[in-house]
Amino acid sequence: MSISRRKFLKRAGILGCSAAASPFLTPMSFAAMPSDNRLVVIILRGGMDGLDVVQPYGDPAMKGLRPTLKFGEAAGASDLGGFFSMHAGLADLMPLWAKGELAFAHAVSTPYRDKRSHFDGQDLLEAGLGMDALGHRRDGWLNRMLQVMPEADRHSGFAVGREEMLVLTGRAPVSNWSPDTHLNLSARLRRLLEQIYHDDPLFNAAVNEAIELAEVLDPKLGEDAVSGVDAVMMQQQMIASLRGGAHKRVASFAANRLREETRVAAFSIYGWDTHSNQKRALKDSLTRLADTISILKQELSDIWGQTAVLAMTEFGRTVRENGTRGTDHGTGGLMLLAGGAIAGGKVFGEWPGLSEGELYQGRDLRPVMDLRAVSAAVMRGLFGLERKLLEGAIFPGLDMAGAPEFTL
Repeated sequence: MSISRRKFLKRAGILGCSAAASPFLTPMSFAAMPSDNRLVVIILRGGMDGLDVVQPYGDPAMKGLRPTLKFGEAAGASDLGGFFSMHAGLADLMPLWAKGELAFAHAVSTPYRDKRSHFDGQDLLEAGLGMDALGHRRDGWLNRMLQVMPEADRHSGFAVGREEMLVLTGRAPVSNWSPDTHLNLSARLRRLLEQIYHDDPLFNAAVNEAIELAEVLDPKLGEDAVSGVDAVMMQQQMIASLRGGAHKRVASFAANRLREETRVAAFSIYGWDTHSNQKRALKDSLTRLADTISILKQELSDIWGQTAVLAMTEFGRTVRENGTRGTDHGTGGLMLLAGGAIAGGKVFGEWPGLSEGELYQGRDLRPVMDLRAVSAAVMRGLFGLERKLLEGAIFPGLDMAGAPEFTL
């Protein structure tokens, strides 16, 4: 018996907004460099809703924009100083906030605007470039950082994950590792899937629980049909991967490498495309993120004091909830910063407001800070890189003027 890809995806439960937002891959990258400080970059793929993660309950417009998505004390959120509250899914990180080892940068974005494609947004996020870079193969900003470090041991750096992460791709060599085998999708096939399924309500229901899938598919996904046996096997492997906690293995392995010669690590966490049932899906994803950071802190031990963790996403989500108790692709988003090297205990950024006249295009949180400026400022604090290098070789076209100090 054979079934169409569409029926196969429905039966198997692979329901993300697009292949870029779906949890098929567990890419991870590492690099060594001559410094005692560590930098961990986590790409949150799918477009995390920063307004739900760090909730501006003090903004009078918030309640009317999200009548069913509860926030603040009513949703078990932790207060962050009288205007913002932190989603209950990150509750385990509250001790880090109290110690000044956790912070957030709100209303941030890359230069990406208006198209709201996961793939393009993620490419621009990892390339660290402007809109003119879309559609052109580029290297990543972490790799460019390695290229300008005069004493970096480029041969001892390595990337973890069979899938290439653009953020660490470039002339500085890296090696690969993955806790599980995983799906390889060509860029052409991923974009085709996005175009076909973007408006499909079943596909968009988002399998936000199936994060860090092991390899449950093979090249047959690129064919017109797969067998019913393959579909059943896929479902079984999805469940096994979820129960296995792949994100924990990724975090533990990262910590192990960072205790040795590795100084820069990058990997991804999927499941942030919350078009529907956001209450449940976002909490599950945030719990995985909290687990990841907690494991890094625990296993890095005394090295945690020399570590900065940056968690970032390709774009935010609409300020208004949709008809399926979720949110759609937006603009202004949120970054999470953690680690003993972070000047934490605060929400960075001038709040742009949520009233009608303050929104971007009348629908999105208006960005007030370039996500690249946050990353560059952290890199300057950790590794002493000069501003001219950060604004030129690493993030061409970036203006860091007015960027706060995010590190101690």
